[in-house]
Amino acid sequence: MKAMILAAGYGTRMGKLTQETPKPLLKVGGEPLIFYHLLALAKAGVQEVVINTGWLGEQLEDAIQEGKQFGVKVHYSREQTPLETAGGIRKALPFFGNSPFIVVNGDVWTDVDFSHLFLPENRLAHLVLVDNPAHHPEGDFALCHGEVKQEAVVGTLTFAGIGCYHPQLFWEYGAHENKLGAVLRQAMSDGKVSGEHHKGHWWDIGTPERLQALDEQLWAARTLEENTLG
Repeated sequence: MKAMILAAGYGTRMGKLTQETPKPLLKVGGEPLIFYHLLALAKAGVQEVVINTGWLGEQLEDAIQEGKQFGVKVHYSREQTPLETAGGIRKALPFFGNSPFIVVNGDVWTDVDFSHLFLPENRLAHLVLVDNPAHHPEGDFALCHGEVKQEAVVGTLTFAGIGCYHPQLFWEYGAHENKLGAVLRQAMSDGKVSGEHHKGHWWDIGTPERLQALDEQLWAARTLEENTLG
């Protein structure tokens, strides 16, 4: 299975941090966010990854190049104007042919095992959902017996920005500015979206404070591991 990392955003919520550095290259635990995704995808057996680029995209290409150091082949989908999430995926569809593919937001950090992601039969999307973080208590969608729905019977979960999609999900949309949420909600109304609840680690790096908190946590975990092994 191939994969796509969404990395074309401006990262405006990060303030000065992204004025000269694209958000996926901001570091946590000493490494850029996007490096963790590339290594995790390679570990899961993904051999080819496409990264969409926009704001300061040349920096991403300089840092990642062809992906050899991560064990994957990297391609780039360069966006001259912002296309949002769904528009960016739609532009990159020729890369995937008619096969399902993984998509992950470049500005999240997680221990999701990508090797377990697959698209069930008769579905157009399979989403990874997580517990609602403090900054998003209302959540996004409901998970009911493996199906993702807009309406919550008991409670909602938060979309992790990670999913497996069939190209057909995007066929009727043009490669122009379009958000993934609207596309997914339409597919949910047709009963075409499944999901799973990830109970491990997941961080949405939406503010400098969250970036710093994750950085401190990763360094603390590394120090603890070194002391234990030492």
